[in-house]
Parts: sequence; C-alpha cells; structure tokens
Amino acid sequence: MDVLDNYFGVHGQALELRSKRLELLASNIANAATPGYKARDIDFASQLKQAQSGTALAATSTGHIGMGGPAAAGGALYRIPNQSSLDGNTVELSTEQTRFGENAVQYQTTLAFLNGRISTLTRALKGE
Repeated sequence: MDVLDNYFGVHGQALELRSKRLELLASNIANAATPGYKARDIDFASQLKQAQSGTALAATSTGHIGMGGPAAAGGALYRIPNQSSLDGNTVELSTEQTRFGENAVQYQTTLAFLNGRISTLTRALKGE
C-alpha cells in the first residue's frame, strides 16, 4: 500500500478532508434557522499539514479512544460570526454558501486529479 500512497501523494487525504468539510458546511446551511446552533468548520491547511506529518495523537493504552482519521470531529472548530444573531445562531448563510461552493470546486478538482492518476495507472497495467 505504501507504493500507492506515494503515487497518489497527499491527494487522498485532501479528498477525505474536503469531504468532511462539505459535510460540516452542509450541516451549517441546514441549521441556519436553528436557534443556538453554532457554525463549525475545518481549518483545512492545518488539518492537511497534520495529516501529512502524521502527528495525530497516538493511543498509548487500550482504553484510549481513536481519533478516526485526519478529519475527525476533533478537527472541527467553531466559527466566530461577523454579526451575531439574537437567537444565538452563528450561521451566516451567505458565508456558508460561498465556502460550500468553493470547497465543492476544490473537491471536484482533487477528484479529477485522482481520476487522472488512476486512469494512468490502469493504462499502464493494461500495457497501453
């Protein structure tokens, strides 16, 4: 598996992080009218850097709970709103929609790159 990790590079981890970020942003948008809901997001750059360096927390005892990957819930941060709401909701719909759209484009770009790598590998295996 090490050979495939080297071939795909960081793009597999980036795709996983982008997917988790899409889930969080979609949850923010869905809860835009929920009183008291706190908007969450992932600091993509720092999470990707952590995934690359492999500095995630290590379980030193069998009683420890695993992190679940680079984009586990521990990587989600609460967003500070530009303008606070009276009901305690921190979701700013236009900001969330913009970030969702940007992240979706970046997700598609990463996916297209990985598809290109996979088709190159498939052609090499077929001898084309």
